[in-house]
Amino acid sequence: MDKVDDLERQVQGLSPDELATFRRWFAAFDGEIWDRQFESDVKAGKLNSIADRARQAHDAGKSSKL
Repeated sequence: MDKVDDLERQVQGLSPDELATFRRWFAAFDGEIWDRQFESDVKAGKLNSIADRARQAHDAGKSSKL
C-alpha cells in the first residue's frame, strides 16, 4: 500500500471533529505551499507574459474597475 492510500484510509477513519481539525490544518498547509510556489514563479519570471498581456489589454481599454 502506498502512502496516499494509507492517508486516505486514515482520513476516512477520522471523527467529525478530527476531520474539521485536519481540514483547517491542510488548508493552511496547502496555502503556504501554493504561496511559496507562486513567489518562486514570480521570481523566475514565469508570470511575466501573463502580466504583459494584462497590461496590454488595460492600455487598449479592455479592462474595467472592479
